[in-house]
Amino acid sequence: MLIAGLVLAAAAAAFHVFIFVLESMRWTEPSTRRVFGVQSEEDANTMKQLAFNQGFYNLFLALMTLVGVVLVAVGLLPAGVALVLAGTGTMLAAALVLVLSDGSKARAAAMQGMLPLLAVIATGIGAALA
Repeated sequence: MLIAGLVLAAAAAAFHVFIFVLESMRWTEPSTRRVFGVQSEEDANTMKQLAFNQGFYNLFLALMTLVGVVLVAVGLLPAGVALVLAGTGTMLAAALVLVLSDGSKARAAAMQGMLPLLAVIATGIGAALA
């Protein structure tokens, strides 16, 4: 179960790296604006600094999670599991905030939060059994 949790955590981290790229590197691109529902390039430019910062939050959560996966892989189970659960748990919390703040974002919240939710469950069970 722990291996499944780590695979799910790594997938969640990869998704958050993708979000980092969209928010911090491609924010004003028409395809990215469509993903986030930003109506115009002018609106995107107004929000660019905020999106850039938000993207780095996503990157840091991904890095925390991946460092945790690596630590578990090299045998440092307590520290690795702690980082995996901190990273994926925060990803999950952010998805909950998104849907609770705007119900119309339920699909986006599900995309953002499903892998972290599964990772938290599987990693928690796997660590308890280890």
